[in-house]
Amino acid sequence: MPQRPGRYVEQPASAGDWLKTLPLYPLPHHAVSRLVHRLVRVQADWFRRPLIRGFVRAFGVDMSQAVQTDPLAYPDLNSFFTRALRDDARPMPDDTTAICCPADGAVSALGPLDDDSIIQAKGHTYSLTTLLGGDEALATPFKGGSFITVYLSPRDYHRVHMPLGGRLREMVHVPGRLFSVGRHTVKTVPGLFARNERVICLFDTAHGPMAVVLVGAINVASIETVWAGEVTPPRGRSIRRWSYEGDNIQLARGEEMGRFNMGSTAIVIFPNGMAELDPTLLADQPVRVRQAIGQITSL
Repeated sequence: MPQRPGRYVEQPASAGDWLKTLPLYPLPHHAVSRLVHRLVRVQADWFRRPLIRGFVRAFGVDMSQAVQTDPLAYPDLNSFFTRALRDDARPMPDDTTAICCPADGAVSALGPLDDDSIIQAKGHTYSLTTLLGGDEALATPFKGGSFITVYLSPRDYHRVHMPLGGRLREMVHVPGRLFSVGRHTVKTVPGLFARNERVICLFDTAHGPMAVVLVGAINVASIETVWAGEVTPPRGRSIRRWSYEGDNIQLARGEEMGRFNMGSTAIVIFPNGMAELDPTLLADQPVRVRQAIGQITSL
């Protein structure tokens, strides 16, 4: 089945985008994020209650589908960020060949990979190999495949779920910067997702390999997975790897696999010929966890 051209934000960067981005370069990303990591776990009522109230107002957070609908019932801001949804809030698609959206948020970009090149925004691409920690062996099976990038805003549900069922093969933590991943930085920071700190999760599915990349951002002071707990922090300076070849960690399609603190980005990558992404999906389109975003073609 022929691939459609990539779909991504086409508006060029404005002067306002550059003005919001430039101060991020000298900012101590990790120091700021470590401070946020501490503050969002403060449980004193005098601190957490006005903080949560202000956050709900500022970002218009919808609590109607949460298991706990009262925002002030959460013990700290981090628990509120990573709140669970009701089981019926994000139903699975009836089609068993459907690929599920990994997160609530908005499509940032999607489409085919041009060999090792992934679209970030109009005029911006970045290297698949660099995204996957510079490991050519990890990148090779996915070259010429397809991808979707989903941006989670601060108001969104912050848990990431499996696009397809699979067996965990490897996890890689790649240290890096923590630029914001909002629209202004996507349009202005070259190679943004391959520069930021990230956790790469490699799965073997019934149809082929699948990579889910959890990209950190400033104030995203924690990335967790359900099998390893908190992966970052600590920051570190070296790439860390965990092999699960000897384990039998199986996760079903639509099952939770990890979570972010605040908002960030999840990138899902498939090898060539394995997946056909929904041709009606467009950049900036809102999406939800478990929503069908494409279909398996290598049946």
